[in-house]
Order: sequence, then C-alpha cells, then structure tokens
Amino acid sequence: MTITRRTFLAGAAAAAAVGAPRATTAADPVSPLPSAHRTRFAVSTYSFWQFKNSALRDVEKCIDMAAEMGFDGVELLLRQFAEEAADPGYLQRLKRRAFLNGLDLCGFSTHQGFVYPDKAERQKNIDLTNYQTELAYQMGIPTMRINTGRWNTSKDFDELMKNRGIEPILKGYTEEDGFKWVIDSLAQCVKTAEKCGVVLGLENHWGLGLTPEGVLRIVDAIKSPWLQVTMDTGNFLEDPYDRLEKLAPKTALVQAKTYFGGGLWYSLDLDYDRIAKMLKKHNYKGYVSLEFEGKEDPKTAVPKSLALLRKAFAA
Repeated sequence: MTITRRTFLAGAAAAAAVGAPRATTAADPVSPLPSAHRTRFAVSTYSFWQFKNSALRDVEKCIDMAAEMGFDGVELLLRQFAEEAADPGYLQRLKRRAFLNGLDLCGFSTHQGFVYPDKAERQKNIDLTNYQTELAYQMGIPTMRINTGRWNTSKDFDELMKNRGIEPILKGYTEEDGFKWVIDSLAQCVKTAEKCGVVLGLENHWGLGLTPEGVLRIVDAIKSPWLQVTMDTGNFLEDPYDRLEKLAPKTALVQAKTYFGGGLWYSLDLDYDRIAKMLKKHNYKGYVSLEFEGKEDPKTAVPKSLALLRKAFAA
C-alpha cells in the first residue's frame, strides 16, 4: 500500500490521541508532594584541623575525607587557608574538588570584630568582612559565619574560656557603645552581602554575641534578609536549649558541636534528639554542620559524630 502524506498524518494523529495522557481538570485529584525533608549534614574543615593538627590542615584533603565519610557538604574555615585565599585559582580548585566529590560548599566560617572605640579599626574590619564575602561569592558559598567581636580585655582565649566567655567591658565605655559599633558596622557589610548573594550568619559566639538577646538585638536592628543567624549548639555553656530556640526562627546554618575524647576547652553533654525536634518545630531545613571539638582522633570521632547526628535528626 502506498503511504501518502495525508494517510501518514492521519495515522500519527490517531496514535497520539490514543497514547497522550488525558488533560487534568480542576476536579481531578492531585497527588500531594512528599512532606518529608531529609536533613543534610556538612562538616567544618575545622573539625579536622582544630588550629593544631598540621597533618589535616590541607583543605583539599579535608574535602576528600568529608566525601569518604558520607557527608553532604563542607563548611570551609578561612583561617585554615588564609594565605592561599588570595589566589583566585586556589578558590576555584576548592570548588572543583567539592563538586567532583559530590559535595556542596555550604558554609564559610570567618573571623572579624567590631567592638573597637577606634573608628579606623572598625572600618578595617568592615573592609575585611566585605573581602571575605567576595571570597564566598567566588566559591559559590551561600552563607558566611560572622562574629560581633569582643572587648579584648582577657589576656588570651584560654583566660576567656576559663571565665566562661565573660570578660570586663573596656574601661570608659558601655555595652551600649559596643552594640552601636557592631550595628553600624554590619549595616555596611550587608550591602556587599546583598550584591554577592551571600547570607551573613551572626553566630552566638563570645563578646556581644554571648547571649541570644545580644545576637537578636543586632539582627533585628538591621532588618535585612542578608543578615541572619548561625546557630552554634556549643556556645551557650549553661541552659542551652531555651537559648538555642530563641535563635531558631532566624537561623540560616546550624553548627553542631561534639566532644568525643573530652573537649579542647570544655565539654557539653548536648541532647541532639531534643535539638533536632526543636529545629523541626521551627521548620528549619538548612544544613547541620559538624564542628568536632574533642581530643579524639578526628578520623574516628568525625564519623561517630555524623552517626550521632543522623540518628537524632532521623527520629
């Protein structure tokens, strides 16, 4: 039989009519989207290095280990590669390394401080923070941990930890002065954050970030979607749970501390089942990033920490 163009088109139309799915109408039932959310886990490169383990300082090696241990992402600690960060090629190698390992670069942990009477010193830290934000942008990292800074009246960090993170206010100034300096400084930093698409996460840390009220006072004063909270589960040394919950509604990244082998400065017996339930109550869907701060070998303690967190957040 000779197939003409007309018979071919007619046959094709008939086949399409038979095989095509029926168009849905408003009355058709719609399958609901899955409601379950799988928590994703990252590990900070600090967990391997801890400012002291020279054999595990290599960030690329840390990325490889994170993948081998089964993490979903990596949080980079800038101080771990501060010298190399000036090389744009190095930053892109880190991004490539994470991509080939199937990992997100999900967080960037930086240091700065704005609790200085000297305006020039505050400006230096504003410029530093903006530079760090640009680094995060170059690596495609969506959120960056920042600090308020502190009064620097402690002799050193060991003394600060001995005093449970509390230190005297600089003579001649008040806490109100400190909050004004931080708020005015971060109001300038959020402009660069918005331009780069990087969410700044103010951590509950030492200094003016020692309490949830202090962190939220700053975040609420600036009122920018580009300034949120980095919640550190290990930085409230007493009665942590109610304090952590105050931060939960504005949390962009959770840093989860563990202390296998005993803590480097202190140990907390954190109830991660309780923390996980609290975060779910507040509909937190972001990364949980491990910061291992114990004395056990990270090669054994980090996988144990991941197993602990997975169990708690799967409950």
